[in-house]
Amino acid sequence: MKYSCPDPKCPSRDLHGPDSEHIIRFGTFFRKSDSRHIDRFRCQVCKGTFSRSSFLPNYHQKARRITQPLNELLCSGVSQRRAAMLLGVARTTISRRVRYLAEKGRRRNERHLHYLERHPAMELQIDDLETHEHTKCKPLSVSLVVQAKTRKILGFRVSRMPAKGRLSKIALEKYGPRPDERKAGWANLLSSVKAYVSPSATITSDDNPNYPKVVRRCFPDATHVTVKGGRGAITGQGELKKLKFDPIFSLNHTCAMLRANLNRLFRRTWCTTKTIQGLINHLTIYVAFHNRRLTKFDPDFEPAVSPATAIAAS
Repeated sequence: MKYSCPDPKCPSRDLHGPDSEHIIRFGTFFRKSDSRHIDRFRCQVCKGTFSRSSFLPNYHQKARRITQPLNELLCSGVSQRRAAMLLGVARTTISRRVRYLAEKGRRRNERHLHYLERHPAMELQIDDLETHEHTKCKPLSVSLVVQAKTRKILGFRVSRMPAKGRLSKIALEKYGPRPDERKAGWANLLSSVKAYVSPSATITSDDNPNYPKVVRRCFPDATHVTVKGGRGAITGQGELKKLKFDPIFSLNHTCAMLRANLNRLFRRTWCTTKTIQGLINHLTIYVAFHNRRLTKFDPDFEPAVSPATAIAAS
């Protein structure tokens, strides 16, 4: 692999053609964070040195050994504070690494969607999962689009919504009026996956009266099937419905897995979401883990991975 000088002010950036071989090997160094020997290079023009790690998103990252275990812990019902204790690092290290893992998961999810450009999805299921930020007086809606047969998550959106029931009056007095962003979230979500879904796909949802308008606007040629929403089981399975046959089982099963594997989404927990962006980052990490590890892997899905990406994933 040919490298170029990472210094933006280096004059070598103006060199072109076969005579521009100005990058030479300049030994190696031992990286203590993961016990690896890394090649070093030198630019003959500006005399600056760099390594192959200089071009990776985890450049200057310390404690590299915790990255993979942290990814698995966050997708297995462990909170950030407990992960910091188990891995023996500071909580600020965990919060920074969560942002890195979220960006890494976002790129992996994009590669999966590019695969669907060649194999468009034919059967989708859409629904919402409700949670909250900081307090139950500030509810959030997580809209999901799931493939019916494979249970792979194609996308999600987090939207604010007003409190309901007995909390509505308390929330209004304490925090003021709260906007309902769910309709915009549904439209944005369906528009984002439109390129990866067949125009004649079958889209199944519950009997929410707002779904048909949004589906018709984004997928005018699709078949939209609405089913009666069932009552959730009180014990054990939560999001799964007390029905003999659940027409949107794939999506409800996925929501139940989210409840079981993300600490902040547990039914009874003191671990709550503090910011919407924190919830989005955690969901992004889980979606990449869910599509790659928890659902059936498609042998035809072999995304092209560059050498730099392969090194970053290690």
